Amino acid sequence: MEHEAYMRQALALAEEAEKDGEVPVGCVIVCKGEIVGRGRNRRETAKTALGHAEIEAISDACKNLGGWRLWECTMYVTLEPCPMCAGAIINARIPRVIVGAKDEKCGACGSVCDLFAMEFNHHPQAEFGVMEAEAQEILSRFFKNLREELKTRPKWKKPE
Repeated sequence: MEHEAYMRQALALAEEAEKDGEVPVGCVIVCKGEIVGRGRNRRETAKTALGHAEIEAISDACKNLGGWRLWECTMYVTLEPCPMCAGAIINARIPRVIVGAKDEKCGACGSVCDLFAMEFNHHPQAEFGVMEAEAQEILSRFFKNLREELKTRPKWKKPE
């Protein structure tokens, strides 16, 4: 498979997350041509700040490969990783991250900051723009729908 085929798998996971009311981010980890880890956002459904697609995919890949060092793997993720996920990528020794859309508000691989370029012992390479329009479309649609929904939700009022 090529970059687009793997990113399509990540986009399918993002769409699953969207159906569950989660921010639509999906991630797959590939080793020697095989998907060994899959993840999607589950922060709301799992009620945890750690429920990011990348964290879930790294955990799945470690379990499937029998170790925490993912030095022969490539990550495909629909949205630029946040600082937590970028740190997990560094710690898992993933050498290459293929990113769909940039995250200008929280991206830690070049947008807001670049943890991959800092003086850590491991320096993953990030490549941007694979199926960027598709990844951005899913995110834009989700947040547009969320803004519309928020207009109709009852507002919380402090008890008198």
